[in-house]
Amino acid sequence: MADKDCLFCKISNGEIPSATIYEDNDFRVILDIAPASKGHALIIPKEHFQDIFDIDALTAGKLFSLATEVARAMKAVLHCDGMNIVQNNGLIAGQTVFHFHLHLIPRYEGDGVNLGWPQHEADAEANQELAREIRKRI
Repeated sequence: MADKDCLFCKISNGEIPSATIYEDNDFRVILDIAPASKGHALIIPKEHFQDIFDIDALTAGKLFSLATEVARAMKAVLHCDGMNIVQNNGLIAGQTVFHFHLHLIPRYEGDGVNLGWPQHEADAEANQELAREIRKRI
């Protein structure tokens, strides 16, 4: 179901114009209006899901299947050197539009796009305990 106040619901349902790459009954794929690099695209479900904690597994599976097809087409057209697949959840994680969407960001040698983070050393024993706790919830 669409959220009448959601920007991405309006885009995915065609109420707001977009440079659409692909559309079917479940998704609209558009070029980002504020791209990190040439060809930066967004895959937007037509149904409103706030984030990864809200989306169902079937829709998420379809979305990632579509992402592989779109990424291959983008690579063939753009001749990019690589691609980042980015999906943010929650304000603290950089989510600015609270409608689940997946970024496909083509990467080019010397493009200046920085999506890195500082790496920290993990404690092996603590990681094993954390893995056990998470495993219990799956």
